Amino acid sequence: MAEGILGLGSSNSLSLSQELIDKLKSAERKARVEPIEAKLEKWDSELEKFGEIEEKVNALLAAVTDLDLYNNKGTNAFEQIVANTSGTSAMFEAVDTSLLSPGMTTIDVTQLAKRDVFQTATFSDPSSVISADANDKISITIGTGTPIEFDLNQSYTDLANEINTTTGLSANIEQVGDGSYRIIIKSTDSGTANALTITPAGTDILDLSNVANHVQTAQNMKAKVDGVDYDVSSNTITVQGGLNITAVAAGISTINIEKDNTAIAPAIQAMVDKYNDLVDIIDSELFSSDSVIEDTSSMRLLLSTVKNQMFGGYGDSGDLRLFNYGLELDKTGKIIVDTKKLGEAVLNNPDELKELFIGKAESKGLGTLLKETLDEMSRSNGLLSLYGDNMTKRKETLESDQTKAIDQLDAKYLQLAQQFASYTAIISQMENSFGSLKMMIEQSTAS
Repeated sequence: MAEGILGLGSSNSLSLSQELIDKLKSAERKARVEPIEAKLEKWDSELEKFGEIEEKVNALLAAVTDLDLYNNKGTNAFEQIVANTSGTSAMFEAVDTSLLSPGMTTIDVTQLAKRDVFQTATFSDPSSVISADANDKISITIGTGTPIEFDLNQSYTDLANEINTTTGLSANIEQVGDGSYRIIIKSTDSGTANALTITPAGTDILDLSNVANHVQTAQNMKAKVDGVDYDVSSNTITVQGGLNITAVAAGISTINIEKDNTAIAPAIQAMVDKYNDLVDIIDSELFSSDSVIEDTSSMRLLLSTVKNQMFGGYGDSGDLRLFNYGLELDKTGKIIVDTKKLGEAVLNNPDELKELFIGKAESKGLGTLLKETLDEMSRSNGLLSLYGDNMTKRKETLESDQTKAIDQLDAKYLQLAQQFASYTAIISQMENSFGSLKMMIEQSTAS
């Protein structure tokens, strides 16, 4: 005898359970959500790898800076100098070493520039009023300028402060003894052009007309530089357009300037090393089946752009190339340096090397153009910048797709769970009805 009709009465309604819904949802999640999650995980790996590539580009950019015509440090590897000095009468400082000419410069200092210095008579209380008479004043003239008048009907402190606010003058109250003070008045700048003339009006309370209180007289610096006479108000002069010489004492000092080519080969080697690092990391992605880089065409473009700069022809005739000076490619595409040949080129052909790597404004060299190219890649709308922007957009799209897929899945199986609950109630009701029918049949057959 049948145990049920269409399964009714056999508790098959229990198979419409949450466990079944979870299994169905899990299976569909694998098909719809997990592929997006896998892409997001790959995106994270790609971001890390892209960051490494960007670091290599920046490292090459930093290395090539020493071979750039427009080096922001002021000098490139071809403009290094070495300077030897002797004597203690002067200090030397290069404003721009590229402007310096090799050779010896001699300075013979016979007199240092000085400021004009006056002192007032002593007083015991800086806060006391200098004079009650409104007619008592002083006037101070700087060089051939207009006299500046100061009223003495004020305190010593106020007078010093007023003088201090005047361009070309400085004044300070100095304690010169126990309970004894003076105002020290100075010209701000040295030299006879800044000499001070102080004229009292009324009573000379400050005793400034006393010659003994004119404690230092303004004078110019006098010197000969390579035989040329200088008579100037400052102790610092600039020669050759880029060498500052500051006189500090009477006497003779010299500076011998020589070209220093020892930085050239290391700068070229550093550029080669960083170029090889960039080739390594990009090639490892381009030729790997497990590469996480999505846009390999951009990486190929990056590398080919750099290679075009590295292997191009330079100089006015376009015939200067890396391979003429001890650099060559190995079988893996990396550059190797024959240090002996490069050293000979630095020694014998430094001007050709400079034209190759540095160039000039109208004919830029390898280093200069490569620096510009790498800079352009990182700017807005540059290759690296656009790659980063595209990565950001891809992630936003993936995250949006992931959220949408999860929401749709949740909604679908929430509705299915509600339908299962309704079906279970109906089936249970039918099973109960069948149970009663079955009991009646069994009773009728038993009698």
